[in-house]
Amino acid sequence: MDTTATEFSFLDATEADVDALVALVQSAYRGDSSRAGWTTEADILEGQRTDPEGLLEIIKGHDTRMLTARRDGRIVACCQLEHRGSSAYFGMFAVDPAVQGGGLGRTVLEEAERQARSDWGVTEMHMTVISVRDDLIAWYERRGYRRTGRMTPFPYGDDRFGVPQRDDLQFELLVKPLG
Repeated sequence: MDTTATEFSFLDATEADVDALVALVQSAYRGDSSRAGWTTEADILEGQRTDPEGLLEIIKGHDTRMLTARRDGRIVACCQLEHRGSSAYFGMFAVDPAVQGGGLGRTVLEEAERQARSDWGVTEMHMTVISVRDDLIAWYERRGYRRTGRMTPFPYGDDRFGVPQRDDLQFELLVKPLG
């Protein structure tokens, strides 16, 4: 089943959305619920994926926002956008595992790119992905992102980002021109 953008409304998150966003992000990446979708990190990270304080920082930030996709008023997907000069950063991307695989992720990514281009005039979208997530990186590559080989270390010892289950985690920068 392919989802269409007309089924969803796109709104910036507010403080009232924080609990729903924490639950959504956690369900998409951690624990048994995440295994219903294909974006799970449950085999490489345990613990939390985000917390209310981190989300509030994004929501209240000057050059950041949490874009949400809603169906019938319920948040079913989200992503962080941050204006960084001539580029925008795309992060904390989550789609409800129950609706993954139907095209919603692609729709949210395209809307995020469109908004970053139109609202901020940026020419590139940047993101970081855990480098061992080959399936996820391949998905982004099919959507025009390229691997840069530029790595940053995983924040081992900072439980706000989860509890690593392996010792080779790092983030790779992916970049897409937004013509």
